[in-house]
Amino acid sequence: MMKRFLELLGKGAAYFVIILFTLMTVYPVIWLLVNSFKATPEYMVDKIGLPKEWIVANYQGAWTLGNFDILIGNSVLYTIVSAFGIIFFAILAGFGFAKIKNRATGPIYGSFVLGLLLSITSLMVPLFLEVSQVDKLIGSLFASLGWMKAEDFHLFYNTRIGMILIYIGSGLPMAVYLCTEYIKSIPDSLIEAARIDGAGYFQIFWRIIFPMSVPIATTVAVINVPNIWNEFALINIIVSDTALKSLPLGILRFSGSMSTDYGKQFAALVIGMMPMLLFYFAFQKQITKGVSGGAVKG
Repeated sequence: MMKRFLELLGKGAAYFVIILFTLMTVYPVIWLLVNSFKATPEYMVDKIGLPKEWIVANYQGAWTLGNFDILIGNSVLYTIVSAFGIIFFAILAGFGFAKIKNRATGPIYGSFVLGLLLSITSLMVPLFLEVSQVDKLIGSLFASLGWMKAEDFHLFYNTRIGMILIYIGSGLPMAVYLCTEYIKSIPDSLIEAARIDGAGYFQIFWRIIFPMSVPIATTVAVINVPNIWNEFALINIIVSDTALKSLPLGILRFSGSMSTDYGKQFAALVIGMMPMLLFYFAFQKQITKGVSGGAVKG
């Protein structure tokens, strides 16, 4: 009887902790959503209750003032292309590190793993100097050939391709590490059988390694998609053209002159939050299977 009581007490305590953490997670989202429909005077008076009048115009104003039609498109482009690039190159590199051994494998793999120790903030200044200097160097070369002015050349600084390459590079260390450890668990006999049948390494990659790496690819996507979507620091210093900026930089506008208009500010935050919520809801099953599968295989 006492054992049964202790089991029920343990389950009750576990459910209490789960419910508590769920409320702590869900409440801020609900609070933000509710207050995004309030006028600023009403919010200043009552920060917790439901709005007396649900003001949808907050979203219309936030969308227009933030230029979200352009910025969301940029964020989608940066996120999708960068995530696919990280997944492809990480699995390709992981295949090489895990299954194609030579003397250079160890040092090169170590250089990728070393990237795990570097934070984004520590790379901001070096990346900015590197990007600007490379553009300046190539621009000077074209100027010497009479093709264009040196200051008119921009391949990496203030370009979409430059940001995508930076996002791919910054996401590769963790992705390469995960993919390498996952691909190590794929039996060597499959690769040896394919080699005996005359398949080259790229055929093995496309027909065996890449299809079998779907679980770890999902894990890498789960890690990188939110990071790229919400990234703020790098794009803020690498991109100066408003038409090339991403959604978080559009939301930043509401922290200045619009900081007192809480309705539009909260609406802008909801707009920035919704795509990631929809991403998790739409791919919930695939994310769960991919993460659990990657964890088991790795």
